Amino acid sequence: MPTRKGATAVAHGCTGKGNDQVRFEIAIQALDPSLTVVAPVREWGMTRDEEIKYAAKKGIPIPVDLDNPFSIDANIWGRACEAGVLENPWNEAPEAAFAWTNPIEKTPDTPQYVEIDFEKGIPCALNGEKKPFIEIIKELNALGGLHGVGRIDHIENRLVGIKSREVYESPAGVILINAHKALETITLTKEVSKFKPLIDKEISQVIYDGLWYSPIREALMAFVEQTQQVVSGKVRVKLFKGNHDVVGRASDNSLYNEELATYTTGDAFDHNAAVGFIKLWGLPTKVNAEVHKKGTEADHGEALGRPVYEIN
Repeated sequence: MPTRKGATAVAHGCTGKGNDQVRFEIAIQALDPSLTVVAPVREWGMTRDEEIKYAAKKGIPIPVDLDNPFSIDANIWGRACEAGVLENPWNEAPEAAFAWTNPIEKTPDTPQYVEIDFEKGIPCALNGEKKPFIEIIKELNALGGLHGVGRIDHIENRLVGIKSREVYESPAGVILINAHKALETITLTKEVSKFKPLIDKEISQVIYDGLWYSPIREALMAFVEQTQQVVSGKVRVKLFKGNHDVVGRASDNSLYNEELATYTTGDAFDHNAAVGFIKLWGLPTKVNAEVHKKGTEADHGEALGRPVYEIN
């Protein structure tokens, strides 16, 4: 966009402590290295109080004051708040730090259920009504916030090397992640389910570190896109007093077989097959025990610190 508009520089308002400056500037380098970056807040080195006074002097409206000098960032996915009293990690975050979510004592006393449909991993409907993804996010932000869902208070290990106390609000984010994971549990194989969280974590770190425009992000996303081909179905979530519990999940691609899972009449599982399976599965353990002579009760008792009694 800057290049198309004939611009020669891009300006941002990040401080020298933030991760966002890294993301912005690495993205600029990847897309157009010829652009100059202008970062007045970082270059001027103003404190938070000085910034607030500067804004007041210039007549710039801002949502904070010297009594609540929070640093606030927000987009469709969430709201982040830091600084002020939050800089002491012992202090409880005051209600002034929140804007999207109700405190638990002000949430409804009746739970609310929502049904979220997914198509190849992407949310596509809410309570049976097809909607653009962005509208689903907006509605879940409102519903989740009403029920106090999505508050996160944590210490962040920043890319620039410091720890920072952050208070987040992301109602739609936590609801959708929880629902999506629940749908994956019935549509992905055991092996993929075990491995994918490692990829999820690595993708998150890569993006957090500002490497969106990088070969590693593209390679990791290729794995995710392949796994999501079967992640279609619906999930029912219960919103109540800050919780967002998955209470139902269904999919045409479900690998859950009730006839195999049931303990009642109609059980189709071959119980006799378990004997041979256990024998083969445990064979390496058995051989190891025999070779190293670790099979006596006395050995086990001593290892666990229990007294071992001899019976005459």
